[in-house]
Amino acid sequence: MRKSRSSSVPRPGEGKRGKEGHLGYLLRQAAGAFRLRVERALADLDVTPPQFSVLTMLAAYPGLSNAELARLALLTPQTVSVIVANLERAGALVRSPHAVHGRIQHLDLSETGRTMLAASRERVDSLERELADGLSPEEEKLIRRWLVGVAVADAGRS
Repeated sequence: MRKSRSSSVPRPGEGKRGKEGHLGYLLRQAAGAFRLRVERALADLDVTPPQFSVLTMLAAYPGLSNAELARLALLTPQTVSVIVANLERAGALVRSPHAVHGRIQHLDLSETGRTMLAASRERVDSLERELADGLSPEEEKLIRRWLVGVAVADAGRS
C-alpha cells in the first residue's frame, strides 16, 4: 500500500508562485489572472476576452483583414475566423472588399459593434485602473516600458 504524500500546492503569491518564481511563469500567471477578471467582467455583456480584443483592434485600425487582425489580437487565424463570424452574425461587424485584391475582405465595426465595444471598454478600463492602483506614475511607466521591451525583443527574433 502506497503512502500518499500530502503535498500542498502553493497559492498565487507563495513559493515559486511568488517572488521566488521565474519571471516568465509570473508573467503568465498574472496574464491568466487578469484574463479571468476580464472574462467575468464581460460575461453578462456576452463578450469574450478574444472578442473584446478583436473589437478593440478593429476600432483602432479599421479595415483590417482577418490575417492582420489575428496578428494584432494575438490570436490564431482560425480563432479569428470564428470570432469574426460570430460578431458578424451579431451585427457588430461589416465587411467590404479590398480595392485591389478581390479575395481580401476588410472588416470594420458597425454601430452595434461600437456600442458593444464602448460598454466592454468601460469595464476593462476599470480593471486596468485597478492594476495600476498603488503604483506611482514612474513605476507604471517603467512596467509599461518593460512589457513593451519584452514584446519588441520577441518580435525582433521572428
